[in-house]
Amino acid sequence: MLICLCSAQANNNLWPDGTKIDKWFDNTEKVKVNSLGKKYVITDYGVKNDSTVLQTAEIQSVIDRCAEEGGGLVVVPEGTFLTGSLFFKQGTNLLVEGRLKGSDRIRDFRLLPSRMEGQSIKYFAALINADGLDGFTITGRGAVEASADNAPSTTGFTTQKSCIDGNGALYWEEFWIRRQYNPQCTNLEAMRPRLVYLSNCKNVTVQDINLINSPFWTNHLYKCERVRYLDCFIYAPTKGIKVPGDKRERGGPSTDAIDIDVSHDILIDNCFMQVNDDAVVIKGGKGTWADKQPENGPVYNVIVQNCNYGVVHGCLTVGSESVHDWNIVLRNISFKNANRVLWLKMRPDTPQHYEKIRVENVSGTCNSFLVIRPWTQFYNKADRADMPLSECNDITITGIDVVSKNFFDVGASDKYKLRNFSFIDCKVKDQKKAFKSTLIENTVTKNLVIE
Repeated sequence: MLICLCSAQANNNLWPDGTKIDKWFDNTEKVKVNSLGKKYVITDYGVKNDSTVLQTAEIQSVIDRCAEEGGGLVVVPEGTFLTGSLFFKQGTNLLVEGRLKGSDRIRDFRLLPSRMEGQSIKYFAALINADGLDGFTITGRGAVEASADNAPSTTGFTTQKSCIDGNGALYWEEFWIRRQYNPQCTNLEAMRPRLVYLSNCKNVTVQDINLINSPFWTNHLYKCERVRYLDCFIYAPTKGIKVPGDKRERGGPSTDAIDIDVSHDILIDNCFMQVNDDAVVIKGGKGTWADKQPENGPVYNVIVQNCNYGVVHGCLTVGSESVHDWNIVLRNISFKNANRVLWLKMRPDTPQHYEKIRVENVSGTCNSFLVIRPWTQFYNKADRADMPLSECNDITITGIDVVSKNFFDVGASDKYKLRNFSFIDCKVKDQKKAFKSTLIENTVTKNLVIE
């Protein structure tokens, strides 16, 4: 047992860098549906309630008409409507009362200049796309009330209620077959759309909706600011996918819940997340010159709070495609059987600086709690004489009550520097008992109990 007796608490009104948190982050009031203007119910404009007919063009025409007539609310009523990529325009919003279901054929998703895995590349549009919008809202009639105890664990999730369904099963199966054929197959080689892609947007709210079964990342924010996720259910199966020739049950690969990429002022409140990859992920760019490329950049001022996690690879993951991130807060959350809670992925091929991150008032069971290791999957280091040394500093973990197999999964490396970590008011049941303060320069412990 390791015990250090002192006491301290973080100030919820301040960012980890000591600056004041803007009052915008206090606003968790939902956008009122009736304030969004005229309702354009898609079935009133020729869209059929038929889950077997692809109606991308017909649904897009309703969105276009809504924009041309001054904006309003595009409504997907009860029923199931099959579509490829849809593009929302300034003044349009989306209300999903039934099921908006993605096509399982990649040809139905437009190939265009985009952003994926820390690169600006040509890629497939998402199911829901919004670029350059101010005030965009995606809403439903209420998300499934879920916890780690009652979340679905297979592709059998079939709710009809307020659901954007990526219909990912065939995409996942193809990915795992490709991995059998070529174990080095990358994510991008298996062609899959995302569920929601927001780029260059501000003042966005996504609320009261089920975002499920994405073929690839579930939500991706690029160069966005002031985006709120309120009371959402974000899900992809973590097992149950059976592939011919493979005895293992697979999950939906790379179905990250929310990827935050070169964005700031993001609030994620009271959401449930269970996906077969990381939950909230901080992105921003990758590569030996990532810090010099204008399409890349920092992520800062992010709060994830009051959330409940089922099985995820990481509750909060910084990297692997990340350059400089600060003022990231994970607080008041619970988790069950998370693989990791705070995961700092360190790419040897990318200059990275993660700083001023706070994890507070969290509880649950996990495999590892804090993980800091080199991340070398699909990396490609080039020669750079002035390559900066990566570092993680000023990380505070406070007010936690966790049961873990390996609380302190930290490895030293000559590729990065770790300093100024604080463990305050922490109660930990830890099987491995690998905590070693000397691995991190200037480690501070106050009321840390490991047993």
